Amino acid sequence: GPVDTGRGFVLHSSDFYIEHATLRIDDGVCLTATVDILRAIANGSGPKHAILALGYAGWAPGQLETEIQSNGWLHCDADADLIFGDDVDEKYSRALRKIGIDP
Repeated sequence: GPVDTGRGFVLHSSDFYIEHATLRIDDGVCLTATVDILRAIANGSGPKHAILALGYAGWAPGQLETEIQSNGWLHCDADADLIFGDDVDEKYSRALRKIGIDP
């Protein structure tokens, strides 16, 4: 699929929301890809928790679903504590335990 190394996204807590720009993933996690969130973070009015991700890789229609069905990906429900938690070294193990795998 397409790749764009210059594109950025902010995965953030749901205490920040921009109408028509923010995608709510679940009750505690949102995604915003506009410069407005960067400005809000810079001036102190942004979300309590945020992770900046640079780069984009896309999939053709149906490609991701096919890869998931063929066990090419492991996935679990969104979990704000897991995503925004401070213990970075344990995130992968915690995510595996969420889906029943003992790391």
